[in-house]
Amino acid sequence: MGAVGAAAALTACGGSDGSGGTGTDPVEQPGSGGAGGAVLAKTADIPEGGGMVFAAQKVVVTQPRAGEFKAFSATCTHQGCAVKDVTDNVITCPCHNSTFDAATGSPTGGPATQPLPARQISVEGGAITLA
Repeated sequence: MGAVGAAAALTACGGSDGSGGTGTDPVEQPGSGGAGGAVLAKTADIPEGGGMVFAAQKVVVTQPRAGEFKAFSATCTHQGCAVKDVTDNVITCPCHNSTFDAATGSPTGGPATQPLPARQISVEGGAITLA
């Protein structure tokens, strides 16, 4: 019954841009930002060292190490732009090039000084779900 998985997700602050790189929503959800229980992706869809941005849910899901999944707000803490993509364990915001660590959400470069807030996810049966 309990969901198994790693979770470190962030709360969205606003901004709903987010046309990003690999961010195709496998399951369309009618709600915005915080609907719990929404299946985001299959674990196989999230590349190791990379991730996917889900604009409708305002969340970015990463896989910093094999089998470890994290989730953060997709809203940059600098000025509220939507982050665009995740490559080489770095989450990037296209507005002012702020970068964040894909494992912790901590800023690693650019004008952002606050980490991306964590969002709660569960990983069960190969599916990643907003908790």
